[in-house]
Amino acid sequence: MKNIYENVEGFQWDEGNIEKNWIKHQVSHIECEQIFFNEPLIIADDVKHTQKEKRWFALGRTELDRKIFVVFIIRKNLIRAISARDMNKIEKRKYDEEIKKHT
Repeated sequence: MKNIYENVEGFQWDEGNIEKNWIKHQVSHIECEQIFFNEPLIIADDVKHTQKEKRWFALGRTELDRKIFVVFIIRKNLIRAISARDMNKIEKRKYDEEIKKHT
């Protein structure tokens, strides 16, 4: 897959999404940003939830090795996280398989 975020210049945050992700899943916006700088990072189209704007999801890990799932859009060269949570069992398995490929 082409690096969809090669022209990204940073992150854009909506206060409501920051609060929602923290209250529902105890995921901070800092953790969401961290996964984009750690390998491996798995990004795929979120076809199921794409509406007006193209959405993607990412599977990645934080600096403290927390494995999280982030749904995001790219708007004006900025990553805008919509939601974030811990990976579920299936996502962890897929991510762990990817880690094995890189070691």
